[in-house]
Amino acid sequence: MAHYAVIMLLAGIGIPVLAALNAALGVRIGSPAAAATVLFTIAFLTCAVVMVVTGPQALAKVVSAPKHLLLAGVLIAFYVLSITFVAPNFGVGNAVFFVLLGQLISTAMIDHFGLFGARVTPMDASRALGIALMAAGVFVTQKV
Repeated sequence: MAHYAVIMLLAGIGIPVLAALNAALGVRIGSPAAAATVLFTIAFLTCAVVMVVTGPQALAKVVSAPKHLLLAGVLIAFYVLSITFVAPNFGVGNAVFFVLLGQLISTAMIDHFGLFGARVTPMDASRALGIALMAAGVFVTQKV
């Protein structure tokens, strides 16, 4: 289980780095949408290489998957486009603060109701307090 924590810690470290890099690219080339397109092209190629190495046969199963699961692509596009546009104007820290706050809220709802097949983890007072403390901690470090 520790390796999952390390992987997700690294992913978490990468989110603000991604935001800063892509925001800077968007400013440099004058288009957040073009910067996002470049990011997704590189991301697509990276994922394609990993898929080929790990076995592309799973791709054939996508046609039978529930179509609402494909909304994840729209959500990641929204995230990348919005962070690329907002971060240069609002600050990377402020932008990521609100991303983290949104993640805390949606995670609590997904876990509480077991949405999208997630393991149910009911909201109780101690969990609500923990989420509130996390949100307060992020707020204090950022001072929006």
